[in-house]
Amino acid sequence: MNIAVLNTQIPFCTGGAEVLADDLIAALKARGHNACLVTVPFKWYPQQSLIDNIIACKLLDISDYNGVEIDKVIALKFPLWLIEHQNKSLWILHQHRTAYELWDTPYNDLAAMPDGDKIRKLIVREDNRALSACESIYTISQTVSDRLLKFNHLPSEALYPPPRAMDEFYCSGYGEYFFFPSRITPLKRQSLVIEALAHASRSIKVIFAGQADNDSYLKSLQSRAAELGVSQQIQWLGHITEQEKIRHYAECLMVIFTSCNEDYGYITPEAMLSSKGVITLDDSGGALEFVDHDQTGSISPADPRVLGEELDRVWNNRILARTYGENARTRITGMGISWDKVIGSLV
Repeated sequence: MNIAVLNTQIPFCTGGAEVLADDLIAALKARGHNACLVTVPFKWYPQQSLIDNIIACKLLDISDYNGVEIDKVIALKFPLWLIEHQNKSLWILHQHRTAYELWDTPYNDLAAMPDGDKIRKLIVREDNRALSACESIYTISQTVSDRLLKFNHLPSEALYPPPRAMDEFYCSGYGEYFFFPSRITPLKRQSLVIEALAHASRSIKVIFAGQADNDSYLKSLQSRAAELGVSQQIQWLGHITEQEKIRHYAECLMVIFTSCNEDYGYITPEAMLSSKGVITLDDSGGALEFVDHDQTGSISPADPRVLGEELDRVWNNRILARTYGENARTRITGMGISWDKVIGSLV
């Protein structure tokens, strides 16, 4: 079967969405399908660019290319599911978040646009039209499914994406640092961890790994750490390789993941495959589908003082951290996350 996977492209930006799309293509090919990734550059600002992207996707004809008929499409992100096709599956990574769950938050740039509310209504209307036309809708987490039901009144089924190279994760001990691998960006809330360190033991170490969305934001985080006197407790690795990431998972005490209402987040299952518990927040979204408080990790309010106390609690009880890690490994391996399940549902 000729299958086109549809995903947006933001030039010079690579993250979990790109990993998922590439791995989906590989999984389809491994099962005998002729699969191809089709991307459309996506720019959500200024508002006319966002509107133009919506119109462009509605006008695209992807029924065939160069005489090759596309038998099926699998759409991953807005506005790609607005493209018409007679055989379309949806595996929704997330919707245009600023039109939905981020609307009333400090992370919303859409509301600040001159016609922000009108554009929001346009997005919801177009989503409802396109999504309701599909017989079955899949998402990457229950968190995304819950949003879809809340805002669009559409039921869906969660299919968890398998982390890349699942069999390569391992544990080599419970070391002298917390590990936080993620893009450096406001939604991931590395800032909250920095604030928490000011309320925790000065012996605690945190290693951040991942590229910053922009250098000025990274510098602001580093300046804040200096103001709070916690710079010596932090290491910024920047971009690291997959093997370096796996090694840090293997060696750290626990993993920190404080993202705001995350769609899914590979970090949590990757940590658990490495027999590491996860410290997350009660508004971190997808991570809460994996982490049980005081069983496979810790769930804290999004409050720096309380988070600092949680960091202290685990830092001073290495036996507890090991127990969390062992429980986490048992939990993740028992969830049956696999590409066979994903492909069997989508195709």
